Amino acid sequence: MPSDTPDLSQWQQLPVRGARIAAVAGAIGMAVTLAVISLPLSLLLDHWQGWLWKLPLALGLGAVLGAVLSWRRHRRTSWRLDAHALAVRHQYLWYNDTRVPRARVQHLDVRRGPLQRSIGLATLVVHTAGSRLDAVSLSGLELADAEALRELLARPDDHDGL
Repeated sequence: MPSDTPDLSQWQQLPVRGARIAAVAGAIGMAVTLAVISLPLSLLLDHWQGWLWKLPLALGLGAVLGAVLSWRRHRRTSWRLDAHALAVRHQYLWYNDTRVPRARVQHLDVRRGPLQRSIGLATLVVHTAGSRLDAVSLSGLELADAEALRELLARPDDHDGL
């Protein structure tokens, strides 16, 4: 392995650029969710007179909360690839450590939406066989990392017959 190539068996953090996209998506999602919840709740509790000021408050609060939570979750997501499996770890409110054995990989997708393309990021989707989760998605990867992971995971594994 050349010296400038990162050791993929060590935990790799996602790039900061992806956290910006995650924050924007989280802000929009949480703002809309809180706004949608606050209007019927105000009407249900017979506080409909003040709904006009509650809507911008819910939108603002939701945007800030969604952005902060999504940013921090993205920054606390890491991955690694060893000889046997791809591991993805989320360490924020809940700890989630997912391992996808190479022998279970069915096919791989590299997806790039317009925002990801504009800043050189991608999402790697690993479709698996016979597990409770049929796919593991790792969003916000450098494009080069996503393509390298796809190529490495697509290689036949010497241990497939075991």
